[in-house]
Amino acid sequence: MSRRRKGRDVHGIVLLDKPAGLSSNQAVQKVRWLFQARKAGHTGSLDPFATGMLPICLGEASKTAGFMLDAAKVYVATARLGQATTTGDTEGEPAASAPVPAVGVAQVEAALARFQGEIAQVPPMYSALKHQGQPLYRLARAGVEVPRAPRTVTIHALDLLTWEPPLLSFRVHCSKGTYVRTLAEDIARELGSCAHLVALRRLAVEPFREDAMVRLEDLEARSEAGDPDACLLPADAGLAHWPRIRLDDGAAGCFRNGNPVPAAAAVPGPVRVYGAADQLLGLGEVTPDGRLTVRRVFHMESLNCA
Repeated sequence: MSRRRKGRDVHGIVLLDKPAGLSSNQAVQKVRWLFQARKAGHTGSLDPFATGMLPICLGEASKTAGFMLDAAKVYVATARLGQATTTGDTEGEPAASAPVPAVGVAQVEAALARFQGEIAQVPPMYSALKHQGQPLYRLARAGVEVPRAPRTVTIHALDLLTWEPPLLSFRVHCSKGTYVRTLAEDIARELGSCAHLVALRRLAVEPFREDAMVRLEDLEARSEAGDPDACLLPADAGLAHWPRIRLDDGAAGCFRNGNPVPAAAAVPGPVRVYGAADQLLGLGEVTPDGRLTVRRVFHMESLNCA
């Protein structure tokens, strides 16, 4: 019996421009295979019908993923007013219909303005949130609907792109936990109608920029050429807003063993920890009393760093 291939040690972040039709997990497994990586994961899923930025963490970079879940995001969405679906997008069955609102651009912009700032959203049934241990989408597929408490999210910016009835396109900069499908439905309700998304593209996951995305076909070409690693960002690129702290060899050894070390000159808070040779050692927390405690240790000899 042949041994299962374990993969190679490769560490970094790929900003995949996910194509439509792939689930986030399928995209991760595809990228993992192209890199022959030992380990891979993503920092926040995209619906299969959606496209755009899906940060995929390879190797030790996966230890940063949990700290990037709070990142704000930017989307461009197109909703079809007058028709609602069970899922809030094109993957669902028709659920309700209503007249397409006979309103102009000024009225649409006024409606959008009412959704800026902190708003309350009721999560959709077709979501990965859990109720008594069961993902809501599984209950929804079984025809079961359960009460969901509203959640507070922040809409940093919401701009009208086009209003060509029945299609409404908008750009939204929002906090974590925002469901753009629900936002489109709520906007339509504000206009006296209903809606579902027919297109959704994620342009950015802070701090990453749109122009850093890599298309799957380009990544495949790089892989065939034997150079997929050229598409990698540093393992700590998603935490570039965290301060850096550098340790000498003695303190670095203690940190790698999970022990706190002095950091009296550092500002309290989360930090990226480097060794004297500028290698990334891990992630830490500086306490108010001037100690550097360990949050994550990276186990490899060398790693590209931001």
